[in-house]
Amino acid sequence: MIKKFLKKTFNIRDGEITISFLMQLYVFLIITILLIVKPTVNALFLKGLGADNLAFAYLLIAGIAVVTSYFYNKAVRLYSLKRIIIFSLSFFAIAFIVLSVLYKLKLINGSILYIYYVISGIFAVLTTSQFWLLANMVFNAREAKRLFGFIGSGAIAGGIFGGYLTTILVPFIGNGNMLLIAAVFILSCIPILAQIYKRGYVGRTSRSTSMHHALDDSAFKLLLKSKHLTYLALIIGLSVIIAKLVDFQFSDFASKAIPDADELASFFGFWFSTFNLFSLGIQLFLTNRVVEKLGVNSSLLILPLGIALGSLLFLTFPELWVLIIIKGLDGSFKQSINKAATELAMVPISLEIKNRTKSFIDVVVDSVATGIAGFLLIFIIKGLSLPTNYVTVIIIFLILVWIVGIFKVRDTYFKSFRKSLRDAVAISDGVPVRKRKSPIELGKRILSSGEPDQIRMYLDQLSGRNAKILMPKILQLLEHEDNDVKIAAINQLFHYPEGTAVEVVQKLVHFKDDEVVYAAMNYLILHTSLNDSRIFDSYLNHSSDYIAHAALLCLAKESSTNKKIASRYNLELRIELWLAELDLPNSIHRPEELSFLLESIGYAQFPQFYSFISVNFNNRDSHIVRHAIIAAGISQEPMFIDALIEFLTIKEYRKEAIEALRSYGESISENLLAREAAKTLKNNVKKHIPAVIQTFETQASVRILLRLLKSKDNLIRKASAKSLYKLKRKESKLNFFPKIIFKELLNLSYEYRDIISSKKVISGNFKRENYTGLSFDDQTELRIAREGLLEVLDIQLKVRIETIFKLLAVYYDRRDLDVAYQGFVSQDKDTRANAIEFLDNILSPKLKHILLPLLELTIIEDQDVYDEILEDSDISFNKALIQLIEVGDGNLRLPVIYLIQYLGDTSFLPLLAGLQITAKNHEVRSFAALALKKLQPSLLATTQD
Repeated sequence: MIKKFLKKTFNIRDGEITISFLMQLYVFLIITILLIVKPTVNALFLKGLGADNLAFAYLLIAGIAVVTSYFYNKAVRLYSLKRIIIFSLSFFAIAFIVLSVLYKLKLINGSILYIYYVISGIFAVLTTSQFWLLANMVFNAREAKRLFGFIGSGAIAGGIFGGYLTTILVPFIGNGNMLLIAAVFILSCIPILAQIYKRGYVGRTSRSTSMHHALDDSAFKLLLKSKHLTYLALIIGLSVIIAKLVDFQFSDFASKAIPDADELASFFGFWFSTFNLFSLGIQLFLTNRVVEKLGVNSSLLILPLGIALGSLLFLTFPELWVLIIIKGLDGSFKQSINKAATELAMVPISLEIKNRTKSFIDVVVDSVATGIAGFLLIFIIKGLSLPTNYVTVIIIFLILVWIVGIFKVRDTYFKSFRKSLRDAVAISDGVPVRKRKSPIELGKRILSSGEPDQIRMYLDQLSGRNAKILMPKILQLLEHEDNDVKIAAINQLFHYPEGTAVEVVQKLVHFKDDEVVYAAMNYLILHTSLNDSRIFDSYLNHSSDYIAHAALLCLAKESSTNKKIASRYNLELRIELWLAELDLPNSIHRPEELSFLLESIGYAQFPQFYSFISVNFNNRDSHIVRHAIIAAGISQEPMFIDALIEFLTIKEYRKEAIEALRSYGESISENLLAREAAKTLKNNVKKHIPAVIQTFETQASVRILLRLLKSKDNLIRKASAKSLYKLKRKESKLNFFPKIIFKELLNLSYEYRDIISSKKVISGNFKRENYTGLSFDDQTELRIAREGLLEVLDIQLKVRIETIFKLLAVYYDRRDLDVAYQGFVSQDKDTRANAIEFLDNILSPKLKHILLPLLELTIIEDQDVYDEILEDSDISFNKALIQLIEVGDGNLRLPVIYLIQYLGDTSFLPLLAGLQITAKNHEVRSFAALALKKLQPSLLATTQD
């Protein structure tokens, strides 16, 4: 009963209850101690030194906090957080015991009061800071968003309990003994901390190794290096200053309105207790819901906007009741929604940096902000003798800066989350995180000392702009020892002025390599001022077959746009003689020669020679097969289309086949689409069709890919999404019709939900006793079929997730979704959770509502929550199979039908009869027919019974 209440009310899942209560108890004790110590020390300070010295005490706390932070950061570098927390708690416990003894011995003087006022102030911020840092180590981003509200309620409850406990006990046992009670409570936190570590809850370690070089920097430098931390420190400091100013104004007006000290104490006691109760209610029942609904950044706006509205109301009605509202907003929201959102804003920061800077922010920034508030009150309000109404004007101005800071945090939070997730993925994959070099620096290094394959790949992907910058390095590559590098370098010369390096290239024409000679000659013809006729006259009849064959290929290429030159140099006859030479007995030819001949035939477009291309599709030499495919594409002859489509299924030749089909122009897209609609394409071909269409990189390509995206075939949809993703990366200015993409994302999400709920039923709700009447062979086949179906479902789910993320990358920013997907498929549970939280900051509300719960199924271990997300998980076994038939493609329907035929359940006969007639997939119709044949004897047996 209690477990169900906690799940329903506070969204606490299995495995989280114990740690949630331990953390809640820990912070409850910390704040209880604070509410014992602070009033006691404040009372001693006011009694001994008076209220006039409070502003100076604020300034002293700020100064001591800076010094403390320096030594604290030294300790962080050397010791674990656990040892530091235990040492801190022990120090504060001993300090308060000593103060209790000094109080009882009446040895307290002004210096001791200042010391303990500072100690109590440091205790307030340091111990709570350590607690929230510990919470960040215990919970990942998704858990933190759900649980920080519930855990934080322990702090508010501690404030209420500590306040009442102090009020009740002080008159009976005195301040000295209250300090002893506080020391006992402090020491009782240590075994709770030990339990948290002992049970293995603190298992979250840092995910970034890129920060080790920064460990020598001070916390202040680390804070300045991170824009996110800088803006976060700014808004935390502003919130402290405004809280102090609100508190001063509230106290000032109250003291003027209620002159009697006892009535004033009663007034304060009533409202402070009321504020705490409101805060507790908000923390328990609203915080996690508000933060989940609005997000971290929008939740941070609630407190400043509330105080701003109250301050504007106060300028209109300068009454105490308005200040009660403002103080109530500050008291209720600061320790609830605002506190949870602030702590969640720290989540993207790596633990090394967080461990070094969080205490600095909570201790130093808080204390310095308190000092600034004291400075404003001393030198502006009191120094200029201004009425306290002017405090409201200062508050409104500071709130404007606060809100601007929150919007800055919104931007840096997202960027920090992306960087943190990227580093986490790199570390989980075993890739060291290094500082990225600029493309030009990287290019210089590769071109100077890279391996030949690296150089060639880099040059193939090099943009014209960067090619011009790297021109000196590229020209040097014309004399590289590797021939492929020479060719790649020659191809880059087209980015430079006409005739660049012509002397070097002319020498390469006489090189003993067919590809190098062709590349050099092609450059001389197309990008120099040399006369083309002179080149052909010199080289077509050259004694070197390297040069003669390269010249013939160049002539054939030139003839595709200039038919006169083909006639002038007898291109048809030259090709015919070359083919005849191949038939001579004992003739030996290099594969490169045959490759040149094939491409020459393709460019020349003489149909009588096309059979030579067809024959070489079956050549044993893969090099020749590749060039036969290329030649077929160059020719644009329709007779080759079927063969080229078939080559798409062979990985070795797929790249050439795609380029060859692309050579037919955009009309090939409609041709392929018609084949897919007519179901004439083989299954192993379908998934490669979008890659062909993508190569055109036009608006028409996008439209056709979107049509393919609506296909029932899961593999076609995945390939279409992948091609759209690649198009978005290269041609982002194209219209990708976001409304259609969004609709398909919703459809895929619904399908994913239906499949995963069906899988849950098939794996968990299968009752063997229902099928004991089957023969032994049929029971064996049934078991194999069920196991096979579950394997297929896993594959189908994986494919749909890949498709969803590719489409998300088309709909949103590609780089963000790449990082999110890499995090989601990580083996580390926390990285997956952070990836989902990252998506929470990207997706639209509708998509977030549908998709994120489904993604969370990968990290959920609570069966009740799992069932809650899968609303239809209580469907019957038969209903699950029917659901799969409805949402699945042919690849999913086949194993479902195969399973059905061994169930012996005649209720499936109408479904199978329908599939036999209406299914477009031939294999599905055949499987349905076989299943009908198998089940009909069962129907006959049932009828006879």
